[in-house]
Amino acid sequence: MKASFSALASLVLAAGSVSARTVFSAVQVDGVELGHGVAVRVPTSNAPITDITSNDLICNTNFIQPVSDVVASVPAGGVVAAEFHHTSAGYVGPDPADPLDPTNKGPVLAYLAEVPDATQDEVTGLKWFKIFEQGLNPDTHQWASDLLFLNDGYVNITIPSCLKASQYLLRVESISLSSASQYPGAQFFMSCAQLEVTGGGGASPETVSFPGAYTSTDPGVVTNIYGESTYTPPGPAVFEC
Repeated sequence: MKASFSALASLVLAAGSVSARTVFSAVQVDGVELGHGVAVRVPTSNAPITDITSNDLICNTNFIQPVSDVVASVPAGGVVAAEFHHTSAGYVGPDPADPLDPTNKGPVLAYLAEVPDATQDEVTGLKWFKIFEQGLNPDTHQWASDLLFLNDGYVNITIPSCLKASQYLLRVESISLSSASQYPGAQFFMSCAQLEVTGGGGASPETVSFPGAYTSTDPGVVTNIYGESTYTPPGPAVFEC
C-alpha cells in the first residue's frame, strides 16, 4: 500500500536529485486496463515541454517505437482513465516520485481532437476542445497533482455523451507550476491516446489550436502558486453537452 502523502513528500524533499517529471503512458477504458503504451503515444523522455509555441506541445515528441497502432474503442459517455508514471517505462517499482513528485503542484487537463485516423502521424493543425480540467480546490487546498499522486497516477476522464461517433486523439496533460512565476517556467507533460468514440450524438464543440491555446501572459501559465488561493487552468472552458 502507498505510504501517506506527507511521508512521501518528506522523502522527496530529502532526495534533492528526485525529478518532478511524469509521463502519461497507459489508459483504462471503463475500468479495463489496456496495458503500457497500448493506444498511447509514449515519449521516450519524461522531460517537460516549456515552450508553448512549440509543436511538441501537441502530443510531445520522440515516441517509443514502434508507436502503438491500437485505437481504443470507448462509448460516448464512457470513462477513460489516463495513467501517469514517473518515467516512460510506466510503473517499475517503489519510487517516492511516482507518479510524480508530490511537492510539485499544478493542474491536469484533457482535450479531444477529431481525426480521420487516430493512428495518423500528423498532428499539427488539429482542432482541440477541452473535456476535463482539475486545478486547485480552494476548500481542501489540494491540487489536481495531489489527487493524481494519491490515486497512483490515475485520472478519470468522461467522454461527452453528446459527442459524435468518430476517431479522436485524447491529449492529457499535467502542468507543473512550481517554477511558473515567470515565462518560461511552467512545465508541461502530455501524451496523446488514440480513441474511437461510438454512439453519441452530433455535438460540434468550439475548438482551439495547439500551439496557440496558451499564451505567455496567461494567468494559468504564469502564476505564483505559493501566494495564490485561487487558480484557473489555462485554455478554453470545458465543453459540456
